[in-house]
Amino acid sequence: MAVAGIAIAGALRVTWDHCDRSAEGTGVRDILDPIVKWWAAGETFGLATVVRTFSSAPREPGAALAVSGSGEVVGSVSGGCVEGAVYELAGSVIESGQPVLQTYGVSDNDAFAVGLTCGGIIDIFVEPISRATFPELGQIAAAVARGEPVAVATVLAGPGKVGARRVIWAVGDGGPRQSGTLGSGDRLDAAVDDDARGMLAQGLTGVRR
Repeated sequence: MAVAGIAIAGALRVTWDHCDRSAEGTGVRDILDPIVKWWAAGETFGLATVVRTFSSAPREPGAALAVSGSGEVVGSVSGGCVEGAVYELAGSVIESGQPVLQTYGVSDNDAFAVGLTCGGIIDIFVEPISRATFPELGQIAAAVARGEPVAVATVLAGPGKVGARRVIWAVGDGGPRQSGTLGSGDRLDAAVDDDARGMLAQGLTGVRR
């Protein structure tokens, strides 16, 4: 079973240096049960996802943290380095209803505290999630439970509408299946569909230009 995440952005730059990276990440799949419960109960919550990393970041792209409307937290995006700031930003996103792409620098001292030999920079996308903004979440959870490959593509910056998402399932007996639009026409949607299915086949997550 594979779950892929694609972030559509104006540019793709993901680089790593030779620093040790010992902290393991927590992806959306790992926090799916609690966030689906919030979603099913009609709550709006903030979902923060690491989308790009520079140098020795504490978490890989795909790591996720969610904050409920009542302040409950699940997941991790930095091993503690910037969790507090992300928590506050998630609360603001819940209130405003607007997604935010935020860059955080991790100092060498903070990096050492979570087992890294040097600091780095992480880009984190924080978005409000509810039944209204993400009606497909229940279908995604059901697909994961059945072991069906599914990908979610989200726009971080142009082209398309920031925060717009498209859900793409692997081609099954019923043929291609997808839901939603990235807001920049059929050509972008179709190109992302092809890319997503290729990433699903390889079990990848990443940012695409």
